[in-house]
Amino acid sequence: MRKGLFIAFVVAIILAVFLVPKFALAQTVIDNLAQKSQIESGLEAILKSQSLGPVLPTNPIKYAIRSAVAAGVPANTIVLLLLLPLIATVIAAARHFVGIRGFGIFLPAALAVVFVATGPIVGIGLFLIIVFISTITRLTLRKLGAKLQYLPRMALILWMVSLGVLGVLFAAPLIRYTEITNVSIFAVLILALLAEDFTRVQLGKSVRTAIDLTSETLLLSLISYLFLTLRPIQEFALLNPEMLLILVFAADLLLGKYVGLRLLEIWRFRKLIRS
Repeated sequence: MRKGLFIAFVVAIILAVFLVPKFALAQTVIDNLAQKSQIESGLEAILKSQSLGPVLPTNPIKYAIRSAVAAGVPANTIVLLLLLPLIATVIAAARHFVGIRGFGIFLPAALAVVFVATGPIVGIGLFLIIVFISTITRLTLRKLGAKLQYLPRMALILWMVSLGVLGVLFAAPLIRYTEITNVSIFAVLILALLAEDFTRVQLGKSVRTAIDLTSETLLLSLISYLFLTLRPIQEFALLNPEMLLILVFAADLLLGKYVGLRLLEIWRFRKLIRS
């Protein structure tokens, strides 16, 4: 009798060890899907609540959005695509008018989308891990005296980065941080691109310049992330896509005409300007 109870107790422990984490993970996935479906249903409800006039001349994109959503295209995807020109304009204004630098326009915009998919904390954490691995690999190759050409060296660094990210994914269940396990390959590739630019600037200029450019790129990405996730901006883009695109187009034209000093340059040379 005692032996049977002991066996039943051991079996119960084994089932608890193997099944409880799976049930918890399944519940987490269900909660994420429920939250995503709630966002989707909220955006679709906003579309249904809007009354439209004739298709031409002011509502062609509105009707196209409704047809796409009816065909199964996620409303959240449409919103992100509509807001990409806006965040590109924001990044261009921050670089051209304010004076914030960074790695181009595409990379901060792509990073902002990565932050939407993974969350800013997970995205920045993975980026710091990737940069750390790439920097350590570069320094190790230099210390070992391995004289490699640029492209093979970058391929070797990407090899180490892949192993490092795999190690993080393998360790995620141990630390019970499920947000990392849901990271897509798209996010990892974008973060690897930023790490490549970081390493390239390190090799061509200096570590200080690479850190400055990377920090400003992350700042631009976080600002763009706010624009992508603010609900009033999402609703305006979904309900007024024609107006949004026209305003962004006009803003780009006006921004392209500006040839004066940037705000940070005015601040830097303020004493010279006053004199």
